[in-house]
Amino acid sequence: MTIETLAIEGLSTPVSRIGLGTWAIGGWMWGGTDEKESIAVIRRALDSGINLIDTAPVYGFGASEEIVGKALADGYRHKAVIATKVALEWRDGKVFRNSTPERIRHEVEDTLRRLRIDYIDLYQVHWPDSLVPIEETAAVLNDLRKEGKVLALGVSNFSTQQMDVFRRGAPLSTAQPPYNLFERDIDGDVLPYVKQHGLVALAYGALCRGLLAGRIDVNTKFGGDDLRLHDPKFLTPRRGQYVAAVKALDVFARETFGKSVLALAVRWVLDRGPTIALWGARRPAQLDGIEEVFGWRLDANAFAQIDSIVDRYVKDPVGPEFMAPPQRVQVA
Repeated sequence: MTIETLAIEGLSTPVSRIGLGTWAIGGWMWGGTDEKESIAVIRRALDSGINLIDTAPVYGFGASEEIVGKALADGYRHKAVIATKVALEWRDGKVFRNSTPERIRHEVEDTLRRLRIDYIDLYQVHWPDSLVPIEETAAVLNDLRKEGKVLALGVSNFSTQQMDVFRRGAPLSTAQPPYNLFERDIDGDVLPYVKQHGLVALAYGALCRGLLAGRIDVNTKFGGDDLRLHDPKFLTPRRGQYVAAVKALDVFARETFGKSVLALAVRWVLDRGPTIALWGARRPAQLDGIEEVFGWRLDANAFAQIDSIVDRYVKDPVGPEFMAPPQRVQVA
C-alpha cells in the first residue's frame, strides 16, 4: 500500500495523509478502553506506513498519551510523528481551557514523561482561551520550540482571526478543525486560510464519530460515558436522516468507484485541500479499509453528487458544537 504524504513546516519527515486519532483510545467519553488492543492498533498503524499519531493530555486524563508512550517502545519511536496538544486542564472530571504560560510549561513536561520521548514533533493549542492573550500563548510555545522540546506548532479550533494573532508571535504550521462531509463549516474560512498561508489542516472527526464508517444504524446502542449519547446527530430524529444519507452514499461509492462509504468519506477530506484525515480506532480491525483510500480521486461531478445526496436526506443538519469545552470564568 502506497500512502500519500505531505510536508509540514518545521518537520523533516513527510507526514502520512491519514493520521491515527487517539481520543477513543483514552477511553474518556468513549465508554472505556483496552490498553493491549490500543497498543496493538498504534503499532499496526505505524507498521502500515501511517506515521502521524495524534493525541492529547485530556484524552482519558493522561491515559491516551501514556498508552501511546508504551506503544512507542521497542523501536517504534523512529516510525512516528507525534502530534499532541496543550492548554486544557481538568478538575473532578470536568474540562476547562487554560492557555497560561504556567499551565503550558507544566503540561509539556507531563506530556514528555507520559509519551516517554524527549521532544514533541507537533504541539497544538487544543482550544483558544479567552482569558489569556493569544500572544502570550504563542510566545511560550515559541520558546519551547527554540529550546528543542517541540519541533512545530499548531492550533486546534481557532478562527482565522485567532490564527492571525498567533502567527505574529510564533511560526504556525497546522490547524486542526472538525471536518467531514457532514460538518463543513471550515470551507468558508479556515480551509481557504490554510491554503493561503501554506498550512496543513488536520481534520478531526473525519468519520463523524463513526457515522461515516457505515456500521451504525438507528438501533445501534452506546453505553457508559460515550459522547454519542449526547451528540445531536445520534439522537432522534436526526440519526435516521444521517443513517439514510450514509446508506445512500455507500451505494454511490460502490456503484461509482467500487469503494466503501468509509473510503469515500476519507477521500472526500483528502481531496479538499492540504489536509490530513484523522482516523480514530481502538482495535486493529478498525484500521481495515485504509488501503481503499489511496490511488483514486474525486472530481467535481463526484463532489456535486455527494452534496446532492447529503442535501436530499439530511433535512435538519447540525454541527459539532456540542463538543466544545466551556470557557473559564474570570473570578473577581
